[in-house]
Amino acid sequence: MLVVEDEMLVAMSIEDTLLAIGMQIVGLAPTVDRALQLLNDATKIDVVVLDMNLQGHSGLPVADACYQQSIPFLVLSGYGTSALLGTSHTAPVLSKPFSNSVLVEALDAVLEQKNGEASSSV
Repeated sequence: MLVVEDEMLVAMSIEDTLLAIGMQIVGLAPTVDRALQLLNDATKIDVVVLDMNLQGHSGLPVADACYQQSIPFLVLSGYGTSALLGTSHTAPVLSKPFSNSVLVEALDAVLEQKNGEASSSV
């Protein structure tokens, strides 16, 4: 899993929550460039948690890279579901602020959908 979030306290809280449920974190990326680097360098990323506003820059290039690599992603946004308006991407959007339990439920749903698609294509 890759966490793309520019607010380090939020990123660390997400990391702690996910580590507590047994998920492996490939890295924390506070910028688009770092996220793209990790996406290109990492051997296996199951899912990405993606803040759409990274230090004033759009997270869409990261969403594009995830889409191209068939990596599901969960969008975090202080702007609600409008975070993906004007794009062809369909991804669940988790509005900030959110609780740890809501984050875990949303990620479970993303992973279940991914696993369902993988088994139906076999």
